[in-house]
Amino acid sequence: MEEARKAGVTLSGLRGKAWRRLGAELYCWSGLREDPLLVLTAWRRVLPPESVFAGATAAWLLGLDMSPIDPIEIVVPVGSGVRSRAGLSVRYCEISRNDISTVRGLRATSLRRTLVDLCLRLPAVEALVAIDMAVAASLTDPAGLLRYAAASNGRAGARRLRSLAALAAPAESPMETRLRWLLIQAGLPHPEVQTDLRDSNEQFVGRADLYYPSARLVLEYDGGNHRERLVEDDRRQNLLVNAGFRLLRFTAADIHRQPDVVVAQVRMALTPASDNARPAQNARNSGRTNARFDGGLMGWAQHLLLTTRPRTEPVA
Repeated sequence: MEEARKAGVTLSGLRGKAWRRLGAELYCWSGLREDPLLVLTAWRRVLPPESVFAGATAAWLLGLDMSPIDPIEIVVPVGSGVRSRAGLSVRYCEISRNDISTVRGLRATSLRRTLVDLCLRLPAVEALVAIDMAVAASLTDPAGLLRYAAASNGRAGARRLRSLAALAAPAESPMETRLRWLLIQAGLPHPEVQTDLRDSNEQFVGRADLYYPSARLVLEYDGGNHRERLVEDDRRQNLLVNAGFRLLRFTAADIHRQPDVVVAQVRMALTPASDNARPAQNARNSGRTNARFDGGLMGWAQHLLLTTRPRTEPVA
């Protein structure tokens, strides 16, 4: 407010459409493009000097693709007078100097401490997304996270960090991590991540998001729909198929809305051909469903869903 008065801006002026309120006594010109770093720097000026940016806010400062200001997260010592309010989430705990880093002039929890906090506060799969981001950006590695978790034994979040660090991989997108998590949680083998694939002449033909070498099965997350991206994907798919690889592609809608179908298709593709004949024969001999089974991956996936779905109609 003092700065506003010096600039000749009144309180009623700040309440007008020309200014956007960021927080208590914090305003910016409404025509200014939202800049998270600018917002955090402004907050830093009104927060206690002992406060430390934490959680998703710290993760963003450290280079992870997370939302830093919705809300802004800080940690302050127990007994601090600062309280949570609109746009600001406050936690109270003591943090050692080793767990504090300075990024662009702002105090934030260190990367490993940030990941521990995210493990505590986020669902496991979303915490793994953050860990994979850090590994992909070469900000840390699974071995280092395991050592930190062991040294932090007893701290809230350390046990989950230890279990998730064992799964960490350099995934290139959050949806790749979510697809991998879905398969692991369903009891399927752990796929390789970002594997370079070569043909019989050792020529590079592509990089797999996820890969099962024993079945030469490539799993791809399809997140683009631009014409140029589709053309490139088609060319790449042809190279992989011609080199003897099998390919399954999934979208975000598949993973979020039809996880059972995704799992069934991958499970079927990993099952030896001799085993695939048994469920087909059982489907023909069973009177539990009228669903037609054509031996294909989607047919078997639909068969699984139909035969396990509870009946909603009376049985004659």
